[in-house]
Amino acid sequence: MSRFGADLLARALAAVRSTPAPAPAPAAPSQAPHALSAIGVAAALCRRFEGLHLEPYLDPVGIPTIGYGATFYEDGRRVTLKDPPITKERAEQLLQWHLRRHFLPDVAALCPGADTPNRIGALLDFTFNLGAGNLRSSTLRRKVNAGHWDEVPAQLMRWNKAGGRVLRGLTRRRQAEIDVL
Repeated sequence: MSRFGADLLARALAAVRSTPAPAPAPAAPSQAPHALSAIGVAAALCRRFEGLHLEPYLDPVGIPTIGYGATFYEDGRRVTLKDPPITKERAEQLLQWHLRRHFLPDVAALCPGADTPNRIGALLDFTFNLGAGNLRSSTLRRKVNAGHWDEVPAQLMRWNKAGGRVLRGLTRRRQAEIDVL
């Protein structure tokens, strides 16, 4: 087990939601910086592999997208190709919102076995890219929660296809997630 407590994700969620976290055990350090570290890892991966698009575009499988891969806004509206352009600052706001408010809760609920900021960050990026449904139904999730981290890289590499074909960019993204584990 790592030096991070098993309840890292619960405390990370509490920190990013700006609600008081349960009091840690007396010897445990504050976990809020670890949540921020995990989000930082995921944001860096998202920026690198999503790229920045200030105008709406169709992603490789035909979904309208904007910014750093956002397919919907904070109010739940889906991105459309008729949406106005956004600024780089707005793209960053959307990315941070998606990671903190949408994907971190999914990863926390589905992968309590993720026990370090880098592992959480890699899973956040995976979930941002492929969705919580794919994480939920994956063998990857079972390996994470069983603590079989030696088998996680092979499971991540299975997710390098879009529209039934292998994409070089997805293969590189999965490798980058493996590299931060």
